[in-house]
This record gives sequence, structure tokens and C-alpha cells, in this order.
Amino acid sequence: MKITETELSGVYLIEPKVFGDHRGWFMESFKKANFEEAGLDIQFIQDNHSFSATKGTLRGLHYQSNPKAQTKLVRCTKGAIFDVAIDIRKDSENYGKWYGVELTEENKKQLLVPKGFAHAFMTLTENVEVEYKVDEVYSPENDRGILWNDPDIGIEWPLDVEPILSDKDKNAPTLKEADNNFSVEDN
Repeated sequence: MKITETELSGVYLIEPKVFGDHRGWFMESFKKANFEEAGLDIQFIQDNHSFSATKGTLRGLHYQSNPKAQTKLVRCTKGAIFDVAIDIRKDSENYGKWYGVELTEENKKQLLVPKGFAHAFMTLTENVEVEYKVDEVYSPENDRGILWNDPDIGIEWPLDVEPILSDKDKNAPTLKEADNNFSVEDN
């Protein structure tokens, strides 16, 4: 398993080793020892699984505020997504900056999105399934979002289409307006 920190401190690209033969393939999608060797001590407690039927579906920019913030380990198990992490720690030198990567069922890459970052993805194909681990349960009281097309963030979404959004995501505040209690000290 190759674990590489991205240009956003704390966000990691995970590339599992895939072993294939005439029967198919095998991989370890998560191994605690590999994460610990990379200095990542995360106690995942829940796995989530989502399905999006239509290409151009956008979910996010989502996060949970403290004290129920979540670290997520995201992978696409069917289809393809453009996965994004945005640094929303107000005292970070990377505040408002984003990192995006294509996660597909073929490349089997994963993105580790730590606490203090908002997360979103856009589906690049029809019938997409995304699975992700979290280290904190869902908390409706701490559920927050940021507008997907906030010009101050300037995410370069790969599809030039009007995305399919939930009402919650359509009406999310900008980063400047968002309820955010994160700092670098939290990570």
C-alpha cells in the first residue's frame, strides 16, 4: 500500500497493491499497520456506502463541526468520481485550497480526508457506488456544508454540466458564511 501526502497537509492519496490473475484480483483496502507506519493513527468506527444513478451528480461540500468532526477514507467501488478535499481550518496556510483526484473502480485509489476539511465528489459515470470509512458517527446537529461552486474556492469540476444537487447542497453557504470551528491545532 502506497500512502502519499498531497500538497494539502493531512490529505493523503492511498494506492493499494492489487494482485490479479486469471480469476480476478485481490487487494487490502485498509490495513491499520500500514496507516500507523505512515504516522496515521485513525480509529475508524463505521463504513458508509452511497449510490448515485446519474452522471454529474454532486454530493458536497460536506463536513461535521467539532466535537463530531469526521476523518473519511473514500473510495469508488463502481464507476468513477472526481473526489475533492477543501482545507477549512481558518488558521491554515492552505485555508480555502482544494485537492481533487479521480477515484475509479479500475484505479482503486482512495482519498483520506481528515477533520478540518470539507469533502465532495462529482460522479463521472452512471451508476456510481462510493464507500467510505469514518471515525465518528453522523451527527445531525454538527452536519454542515459549503456551496459547491463558491468562487472563493474555485474548484475546477471536470464535467461542464449543471450538476444534480440535493436541496441542502444547492442552498449551502459560502466558505466565508459557513459555520466552521476548525483550526490546525485540531489535527
